[in-house]
Amino acid sequence: MSRSAPEARHFRRVAASLGLVLLTIVAFQPVLGNGFVDYDDPDYVTKNQYVAAGLTAAGAAWALTATEADNWHPVTWLAHMLDVTLFGLNPVGHHATSVLWHAATAVLLFLVLARLTGHPWRSLAVAALFAVHPLRVESVAWAAEKKDLLGGFFWVLTLGAYLGFCRRPGAGRYLLVFVLFALGLAAKPMLVTLPVILLLIDWWPLGRLAAGPGRVQGPGRAPAAKLVLAG
Repeated sequence: MSRSAPEARHFRRVAASLGLVLLTIVAFQPVLGNGFVDYDDPDYVTKNQYVAAGLTAAGAAWALTATEADNWHPVTWLAHMLDVTLFGLNPVGHHATSVLWHAATAVLLFLVLARLTGHPWRSLAVAALFAVHPLRVESVAWAAEKKDLLGGFFWVLTLGAYLGFCRRPGAGRYLLVFVLFALGLAAKPMLVTLPVILLLIDWWPLGRLAAGPGRVQGPGRAPAAKLVLAG
């Protein structure tokens, strides 16, 4: 039985997403053989008494106020604590979750770019390049750099939420953008630059600066069904 057009588009979107996950896992599978390193990993995991205890109430309270490693990033600390709870101090599990965070970000990047630009196949190519780019190796292979992976994940989530707000403004959607942005900052403070990117997106491709408040021009205005692997 042949699929309807919406079903076919959905199937291609799911297949593309699974392909990105597989591509990421194959590319980064060697990091599962890595151990911890003596640079930053002791501060973040192996010799940090709160993290090494796993996810606890005392650890969560510490994470909210700690400025260890010259950063305030409680989401990152909690993620490391969760890894310890699940895998102890076995580095395989810590590296495996890093690979999965990166794969999830690549999939989100594809889906958000497809909605944002109206060019799904080009968006898929960009997401695939992001997934396997050599500049991502350090972030995925180094346990202490989980903050970079988490920051990237919430960066893309915030971008997607902002696109949703632009297309259908509302207090709840605006609040979602704020919450995701705050979580991103709590993972890696470098996300402080994200509002500048949102302003650039307002200019292109959304065209909000020319259209006026509450209006969207260009691909961002098209129905979602037309922005996901059509054709």
